[in-house]
Amino acid sequence: MFKISLMDFSNLEEAYKIELEANPSPWSKDNFFSSFEVGHNSIVCKEDKKIIGFLIFSLIKKESHLLNIAVLEDWQRRGSGQMLMDTFIKQSKVLGADKIYLEVRSKNLKAINFYKKYKFVKDAIRSNYYTGNNPDDAVLMSLDI
Repeated sequence: MFKISLMDFSNLEEAYKIELEANPSPWSKDNFFSSFEVGHNSIVCKEDKKIIGFLIFSLIKKESHLLNIAVLEDWQRRGSGQMLMDTFIKQSKVLGADKIYLEVRSKNLKAINFYKKYKFVKDAIRSNYYTGNNPDDAVLMSLDI
């Protein structure tokens, strides 16, 4: 059974390994760790004691911004991503947000369809937003909560 909890410092290494595996252009280790250190909200999904996914978001006034979400491939489509997202939306509401924003790669149709299930809408496209080895446009999406 999956369990959602706040990420703590002892989870960072394990969560970063998921970031490296799941993200075609992963955050650098410094960026990943500094996100935690600057106080971004972070949650993990565990099966027994093993972290199988995480979600990172920031809150500014009444806006919540989904910064990063990843689930190990073997655990995708089993409900862990849904639990992370449900928890994120509930936490955002409790913390006073009335809107959620995110950016997603235009080629990541699996993620776009996942967000559409939550009624996120496409707001705009940022051309050439993602650079490096896997260049892509960003689809900006939002959800009123």
